[in-house]
Amino acid sequence: MAMRSATKQVFRALEPALATRSLHASPGSKKIVGVFYKGGEYAAQNPNFVGCVENALGIRGWLESQGHQYIVTDDKDGPNCELEKHIADAHVLITTPFHPAYVSADRIRRGKNLELLLTAGIGSDHVDLPAAAAAGLTVAEVTGSNTVSVAEDQLMRILVLMRNFIPGHQQAINGEWDLAGVAHRAYDLEGKTVGTVGAGRIGKLLLQRLKPFGCTLLYHDRLRMDAALEGELGATFEEELDAMLPKCDVVVLNMPLTEKTKGMFNKEKIAKMKKGVIIVNNARGAIMDTQAVADACKSGHIAGYGGDVWYPQPAPKDHPWRYMPNNAMTPHISGTTIDGQLRYAAGVKDMLERYFKGQDFPEPNYIVKEGKLASQYQ
Repeated sequence: MAMRSATKQVFRALEPALATRSLHASPGSKKIVGVFYKGGEYAAQNPNFVGCVENALGIRGWLESQGHQYIVTDDKDGPNCELEKHIADAHVLITTPFHPAYVSADRIRRGKNLELLLTAGIGSDHVDLPAAAAAGLTVAEVTGSNTVSVAEDQLMRILVLMRNFIPGHQQAINGEWDLAGVAHRAYDLEGKTVGTVGAGRIGKLLLQRLKPFGCTLLYHDRLRMDAALEGELGATFEEELDAMLPKCDVVVLNMPLTEKTKGMFNKEKIAKMKKGVIIVNNARGAIMDTQAVADACKSGHIAGYGGDVWYPQPAPKDHPWRYMPNNAMTPHISGTTIDGQLRYAAGVKDMLERYFKGQDFPEPNYIVKEGKLASQYQ
């Protein structure tokens, strides 16, 4: 969805709203709309599976007992979807990165009562943030809620690709036994060079988990860590991304999707990497040039590509990453473990409670506050 171009078209129409929307809740009961993925047959199997439509973050009873209306759906796309029926009079919209409801400038314009956009999880790039800022909306997410979940997933995918695990597993379930088919491209992680592009909360946790493997650890970020933390993690700062990439056996992406990072890893950038590189991307699919990744996997320049983020989401059945060789792709699952769900559900409830009471959120949770975007999205 071309949210940024739409922003330019309606920006002027949104500007007057900045003065009329409050940072905190206006008086009275609220209409709160949540957009989550369906749990289906699994919804009843685990009481802690709160991130699905059926279990609705576990906050329905609490909200309704206070007189608020809570509408939950998974139907988010197209002019006749369920979300469209409620956008005009909703006060709060709760969305997730895993089943993103794209909150375009047009939707923001039509959401006359909107005051608060909450992300249940981390990553609010499915919201047109400049449009939200122009409209005076508050956008916030549950910072830190699933950082451990994602860092663990990244480590798993590095090992799965490094050890050529997937072909071996396919042999096991297909009744085959071909050692050479796996061993000819299976490697130890020890002694390899791993670089993370971005070293925020998730990047630091990944570096921490990689240290015992005896890797050379590099990182590129707009902000350098202090020397003590670098020493603790055993990580070396690389000021220039293009200088770091050729050194790496494994490249992990840990940056937000912004106008600057969209399509950043194109054919030219991938060509700067070592032949046979492994790439793990649990950040955002749109950071990569989709076809460039597929072509490089086919040619062997990328020896393995793994992640759980696609563009768009859900990924269409003909998305080339589904079929490219040596991939370790899954749906967007890394941040929605049961533990992660419980953390981001608790964080959403905490922010709603603060919103109703007219209290500020924890400062790191703000993505848009009083017309200003958080620094990582600027």
